[in-house]
Amino acid sequence: MRSTTTLEKMAAPVDLELKKAFSELQVKMIDTQQKVKLADLQIEQLTRVQKHANLTHTEIKTLPDNTPLYEGVGRMFILQSKEDIARQLKDKQKSAEEKIKELEQKKVYLERSVKEAEDNIREMLLSRRAQ
Repeated sequence: MRSTTTLEKMAAPVDLELKKAFSELQVKMIDTQQKVKLADLQIEQLTRVQKHANLTHTEIKTLPDNTPLYEGVGRMFILQSKEDIARQLKDKQKSAEEKIKELEQKKVYLERSVKEAEDNIREMLLSRRAQ
C-alpha cells in the first residue's frame, strides 16, 4: 500500500476548489449570456418602437391642423387632436430612449461581473501554480 504525501493531500482540495469555481463560472457565464441576449432583443424592439413613433410623428407634422386623427385603442379608434397624438408619440420615443439607456447600463454591469469572475479564477490558477 502506498502512503500519500502531504503535498498530494493538499492538491486534492485545491483541485476540488478549482472545479467548483470553474463550474460556478460556467453557470454564471451562461446565465449572463442569456441576460445579455435578452437585453439586446429588448433594445432592438425598443429601437423599432422609437423609429416607428418618429416616422409617425414626421408624417403627422405634414398634415393640416384640422385633419381628424384617430388613435387605435384595442378594437376601436378614438378621435384625438393632432397635438395630443404628437405629444403621445414624443413621450413614447422618450420612454423608449430611457429604457434603452437602462438596458445598455445593465449589459455593461453583466459583462463586468463575468470579467471579474474570470479574473478571480485566473488568480486562483496563478496562486496554485506558485505553490
